[in-house]
Amino acid sequence: MAVHLYHNHRFEDTLFPVKKTLQSKGNLYVIEEPWVMGILNITPDSFYKKSRIPLKNSAIIKKAGEMLGNGAKILDIGGYSTRPGATPLSIQEELNRVIPVITSIREAFPNALLSVDTFRHQVAEKAIESGADIINDISGGQLDPEMVKKVGNMGVPYICMHMKGNPQNMQRLTHYEELEKEILGFFSNKLKVCREAGIKDVIVDLGFGFAKTMDQNYQLLKQLPLFSQLGLPILVGVSRKSMIYKLLGTGAEEALNGTTAAHVIALVQGASILRVHDVKEAIEAIEIYKKVYA
Repeated sequence: MAVHLYHNHRFEDTLFPVKKTLQSKGNLYVIEEPWVMGILNITPDSFYKKSRIPLKNSAIIKKAGEMLGNGAKILDIGGYSTRPGATPLSIQEELNRVIPVITSIREAFPNALLSVDTFRHQVAEKAIESGADIINDISGGQLDPEMVKKVGNMGVPYICMHMKGNPQNMQRLTHYEELEKEILGFFSNKLKVCREAGIKDVIVDLGFGFAKTMDQNYQLLKQLPLFSQLGLPILVGVSRKSMIYKLLGTGAEEALNGTTAAHVIALVQGASILRVHDVKEAIEAIEIYKKVYA
């Protein structure tokens, strides 16, 4: 079994010990400092226009190489836009977008750690067969009851995100009696289901921007340490989202500085993985964070 070691951030300083390892396809990955996940959107309608990669093999390989070269530990490949109000996509269309990309990146970068951003078990299965290592499910199995069982059978890590509804209606489903308590309850239930399905490695994603108002997003960022009691790595995906650019009165194109500020806060609060459009800048934020807190 190959072992990949990365240096540690403040997991040992949290109240609850956080699991530091992931296993996928015979490889053991030790999370010893915050990781950066680079976003590869194989979609024509992602909310951040500059993240849309032309469906040309050369452009995709170039972008993947840049992200890996800048320090990304994971590349997250998505063919279904999940921005609010996104147009639904058929399973076959999603497969047509992501499978050739996974195959090409795996050939070009044999040692890269790849995740596929999908909530459909059919896409997840083909993606893993084609070379992906991790499933990143925005619905935590809610949009496809077969997803969790399929991931358990494949024996790969699972990124379980909190969301209510679907991308078409989620922004109308932002009412919570007790925000943190309800989301903790969601993960407690989901983790039980994941364990029963045989999933050994789960990463938690609170779902910033998914069925949350701006204030709720910042409340969760402030209360991020509460979720360390789950004992699992926490992925934070706030890159260039409306919670940043609407607060600052700009747009996604002007949201890099605000994103970096939010990333530093997330790191101090215990984030394990940053899912980002801008890998170089996220790595720089981690380096400064480490200088103070490591």
